[in-house]
Amino acid sequence: MLPHLGQRVSENQALYRLGYRPDVEGLRAVAILLVVAAHAGVKVLRGGFVGVDVFYILSGYLITGLLVQEVATTGHLGFARFYARRLRRLLPALLLMLAVACAVAQLLLPPTELPSQASNATGAALWLSNFQFAFWKVDYFAPSSDTALFLHTWSLGVEEQFYLVWPLLVVLVLDAWKGAKHVQSMARLKWLFVGIFAVSFALSLYWTHRTPMFAFYLMPSRAWQFALGAIVFLAVGSPRFRSHSGIGNRAWLRPLGWVGLAMILFSAWFISPSTPYPGTWALLPSFGASMVLASGACNNSFGLTRMLSLRPMQTVGRVSYSWYLWHWPVLLLGATLLDMRSAWNRLLLVLLSLLIATISYHFFETPIRRRKWLVAKPRWTLVGALAIMFVAAVSLRAWQFEAKRRDQAAALAPFVAARTDEAVIYAKGCFVSYASTKVQVCTFGNPSAKHTAILIGDSKAAHWFPAYRQIFDSPQWRFFVITKSACPMVDAPYVALPLRREYTECARWREEAVHKVIAMRPDVVIMSESVTYPFAKSQWVSGTKQVLDDLEGSVGRVYLMLPTPELSFNGRLCAEPRGRFYAALTGQSHCSENAHTAQFDNVTRWLIAAATPFANVQIVDMTNQVCPGALCRSEIDGKIVFSDAGHMTATFARTLAPALLEALERNVDSSPTSASPKPREPSAPK
Repeated sequence: MLPHLGQRVSENQALYRLGYRPDVEGLRAVAILLVVAAHAGVKVLRGGFVGVDVFYILSGYLITGLLVQEVATTGHLGFARFYARRLRRLLPALLLMLAVACAVAQLLLPPTELPSQASNATGAALWLSNFQFAFWKVDYFAPSSDTALFLHTWSLGVEEQFYLVWPLLVVLVLDAWKGAKHVQSMARLKWLFVGIFAVSFALSLYWTHRTPMFAFYLMPSRAWQFALGAIVFLAVGSPRFRSHSGIGNRAWLRPLGWVGLAMILFSAWFISPSTPYPGTWALLPSFGASMVLASGACNNSFGLTRMLSLRPMQTVGRVSYSWYLWHWPVLLLGATLLDMRSAWNRLLLVLLSLLIATISYHFFETPIRRRKWLVAKPRWTLVGALAIMFVAAVSLRAWQFEAKRRDQAAALAPFVAARTDEAVIYAKGCFVSYASTKVQVCTFGNPSAKHTAILIGDSKAAHWFPAYRQIFDSPQWRFFVITKSACPMVDAPYVALPLRREYTECARWREEAVHKVIAMRPDVVIMSESVTYPFAKSQWVSGTKQVLDDLEGSVGRVYLMLPTPELSFNGRLCAEPRGRFYAALTGQSHCSENAHTAQFDNVTRWLIAAATPFANVQIVDMTNQVCPGALCRSEIDGKIVFSDAGHMTATFARTLAPALLEALERNVDSSPTSASPKPREPSAPK
């Protein structure tokens, strides 16, 4: 045990003194620059989200240092002072960002998006948004998450939950409550953090494999990073350790920080959104940050410390929290006005967010944090902060209800309907989810019909169902549907983003689905898939050939549909009316885009190359019907074309039935085989 606190307070102050470290501020700058770069679309730093891991290591190091320093000095921990200090530091900036972002969102965002934004803002105001995103299965890396203004607040929720738990653990382990006679040995604290590291990291590995959303968003699977930072402080954070061990003079520690920085930068370059994360890969940036901290604590004059202590690094590090808060909503709101494919536009928004963060830090956050009467009355600060959080949450909830009420306006009815305007096969359970390998076969038409047609593929095959349902709506045809989420008819492995691992369920499902199709010996098979899969040319060609080769001899004719073009924006949301302010800023509608991107053109060429050797395979290209004149629009003739960035609405798909029938029969012999569809004339869209 440490000696009685009344005997040797001054000595304990010397043993555990955190002090100011400019290299820590510089490391903050590295972390925020990586995060902003990743969110701004810098491809070489696509894994820059690991900057959040660096922040967690820093928090574990610094907060543990503050707690241990206070316990070693006073013999107990003032909870009110601790929590009031955290709230003064973090809450004002958060609430300011939420207020401004919500106000601008009201002017710029599609009205039907406002209820979800308000809900997320409410969670952020209470530091609970990480639970929302985890349990609502909002994929941090999915393109659809690029509309969530407050997605980045998940990490703040994790931090605040850490701040809530950590002081309690320290006090309990050290017997450091007010009135205790002795403070226990710091060795007990080290064992506690080692235990937290082991248990939390094991949970992280388990969740990363089984439920990636939990692993990414929830504090229990991130606690090991805070514990690692705490262990670093307890190992090298006291002057006594450095003086007794002579570690500060060991030459081998000088390059340690550089190795750690290299590990962080390598992580940002190498790790991608498809990497199973956090899991094992999170060790790389976490231990890298720990090595920088350990090296800097023991070597105050070597090169890395000097670099991290440079004035620009200090300036960026000082406003890192504010910049983190502002950069994401500025990028997303800016994307409603600017073309984000332009690197210059992205740079403009990044600099704008830094300017706003700097103003917020100097003229709003700092004056509140240093207000003398708030510092002097921590209990009143706590009560006031909790009251303000409650008022903010209630206000945001009221905004959410009002936004939902406005959703009922007649002008928005088509857009509200388009949100769920999808093929009936989804409601009938014909579309298999990620986790399932069951081949669900749904039957439409006359079960005893002479001819059989099968639609097979992923969601981009499924969105053609309304048109095909009309084409094969004939007594002579029975029509089967076999579809699975994100599972292309390309026999090649790939990593599915929601699972963060190889999509083995797709491979098993596809193999069984093909076997079932072969057993049915259909007259017609229609195949299609999304253009967005990360296959190389050889995989697209050989993988498609393999499926076609398996079907050859058992199928009358295969219609290989070229993929539907993919937009860089949400078609439905872009078309929504947003008021005069938005119209004045944008000038004219920008809800259109060239269908012929490099990815789209490459994939279509590769699919055509794969189909060429097969006599019974016919390419079906509906690009000009979906995007007339090769220009994809949100609306055509008053009908909403896309429900998101790439899926057609069922209503629009149904209108393409006549053109699709013509495309199917094009280049077919005048004496068609049984593989040529001869249904009745498609009925009018319903």
